[in-house]
Amino acid sequence: MSEYIVGIDQSTQGTKALVFDSDGILIERSDCLHRQIVNEKGWVEHDPEEIYANTILAVKQAVKKAGINKKEIRGVGISNQRETSLAWDKKGRPIYNAIVWQCARAEDICQRVSRKSVDGKSADEYIKETSGIPNSPYFPAAKISWLLKNVEGAMELADKGKICYGTIDSFLVYRLTKGMEYRTDYSNASRTQLFSLKELSWDKKLCDLFDVPMKNLPEITDSNGFFGETDFEGWLDHPIPIHSVLGDSHGALFGQGCIRPGMVKATYGTGSSVMMNIGGYPIASKKGLISTIAWSMDGKVTYALEGNINYTGAVITWLKDNLCLIKSPNETSDMAKKANPEDNCYLIPAFTGLGSPWWDSEARAQITNMSRTTGKNEIIRAALDCTAYQIADVIRAMEEDAGIQIHGLYTDGGATKNNYLMNFQSGILGMDVFVSDSEELSGIGAAYAAGIGTGLYKNDLADQNHHTLYSMNMGKEKQKMLLEGWGKAVHSVLNY
Repeated sequence: MSEYIVGIDQSTQGTKALVFDSDGILIERSDCLHRQIVNEKGWVEHDPEEIYANTILAVKQAVKKAGINKKEIRGVGISNQRETSLAWDKKGRPIYNAIVWQCARAEDICQRVSRKSVDGKSADEYIKETSGIPNSPYFPAAKISWLLKNVEGAMELADKGKICYGTIDSFLVYRLTKGMEYRTDYSNASRTQLFSLKELSWDKKLCDLFDVPMKNLPEITDSNGFFGETDFEGWLDHPIPIHSVLGDSHGALFGQGCIRPGMVKATYGTGSSVMMNIGGYPIASKKGLISTIAWSMDGKVTYALEGNINYTGAVITWLKDNLCLIKSPNETSDMAKKANPEDNCYLIPAFTGLGSPWWDSEARAQITNMSRTTGKNEIIRAALDCTAYQIADVIRAMEEDAGIQIHGLYTDGGATKNNYLMNFQSGILGMDVFVSDSEELSGIGAAYAAGIGTGLYKNDLADQNHHTLYSMNMGKEKQKMLLEGWGKAVHSVLNY
């Protein structure tokens, strides 16, 4: 009898369901997009009910397309868009739309928190030391606080212990298990700004700073642990275990096989995450990075350094949907190659501020250094280049924080299909870039962890990954000139 693992990758743009055979080979996938709800203030939301319905639908479609017997599914793994936050009642009904990680609406809450103090330290210092994360509206602590303060009746429910809140993974687990399990994993917990990296638990002082009652937070479970059972709303004849949960970037790190300290991956999505495995002990970043938990497997915690970038793939969506400069992202590689090589305009994609390593939520987007030769192709090239520049900023910060010279970057995500971008990324970094032949690394990582958790897979599955190598020699003089121009352009939009 064959056995299969289903991976669910709930991402910013949509939900994927992936079917893997008993050897860990991906045999089928199905995608369901959901709406991006953006208002005139630039607030970004998702409908949790739409996401949940799409999760069920995507799983059914993927299994049907695979042509397998659903009775042979051994288990499920979930990866999720991480900092997107929501709250729901005990019946599983959301009290408001999910606030997407890009959304900076809670900036005023972070500013109020900054004026507080804890144990003789400024709140900002305590937050960074304890959670590994700078005080920012990017993270769930401020987003959940906003929900509790602004949704009618939410704080009353919280005070009575009649509400749940957290990230998308804990909502999906709750709904898939019919409210029987309320859990998150260590990777997602470490992103909330409510979790202590040293104590490996929710931190009451952090919760108090943001006015988020700690009693309503989910139970924290190993990333390949048992998260309950689901029958996908009665679709299966018997329930199967959910045996892994990982934040999407953590899943990609695991799926890429970056299981040794010093290995680095970058996921190119709507935004981007650059993550370095640093082993069994956290490193306090001095260069604008985040200290986080990569995963906890079988009781053993692995830490990581990470840089989060708000806008990478979303810049190309902006070119298409707002500026109407392109009809498809597939056009951008050839158009960038046609751009005037003497034109050095820069696009700073600070549409909702800048993330790592700058952390300036008040910065705003600009196109700088334009000349009379700047046209459509040059702007499109600048839109691609800004992804590579932002990732290069994070890589250099990692090398300084960890004291490790990075020799190669493992990459995944839809934008890695762009030959121009991957060549430029290699050139501006001055190192090899290894592009995974699989797009679905987040879901692959979660599925591998679930397969290991259920006993179906061994620990060496990531060795199956295949990569395309990009190794561009840009020349040190040109690299230096371009990076200096980028640095000046970034500093022109910073507000400090």
